[in-house]
Amino acid sequence: MCAAGPVIVITGTPGTGKSTHAQLLVDESPVPLKHINVGEWVKEKGWYEEFDEEWQSYTADEDKLLDELEPIVAAGGVILDWHTCEVFPERWADLVVVLRCDHARLWERLEKRNYALKKIQENNEAEIMQVVLEEARASYPSEIVVELKSETTEDLEANVARIVEWIAVWKNERASEA
Repeated sequence: MCAAGPVIVITGTPGTGKSTHAQLLVDESPVPLKHINVGEWVKEKGWYEEFDEEWQSYTADEDKLLDELEPIVAAGGVILDWHTCEVFPERWADLVVVLRCDHARLWERLEKRNYALKKIQENNEAEIMQVVLEEARASYPSEIVVELKSETTEDLEANVARIVEWIAVWKNERASEA
């Protein structure tokens, strides 16, 4: 049985443009894709263990999250958008996109979101230290992990075009296998 579409994980430090990329991909993909903003889903569905007051964020109940995502991912045609990726089983992902942004630009974006200074500093340091990129490289085969710069509108457009092209190749390869 062939999945309806690929499973794409879009990850990166908060503020790198994950949700924007995901939504444009939904609009431009040659196959139907469903965008799941995992952080929002965790909040909406109550799949968290606690709310961390200091960091102003939810600690996801990863077991519950994965149990709920499993049938959706198995059907294919989904973009998982989250600031972390190592929680997702390796077998799920067809493509892992790690968005990167210059730390000064990232700082400005997080300030505009009214993040607390400590949270801005922590995320900025994570971006400088390539935490999310290293996590992706450690969790998935190198051939499916792609690092993309996400600083300008031009970057966004080029990234989406590149991923749409990848999806078209994925689709054609599956069609020739059928």
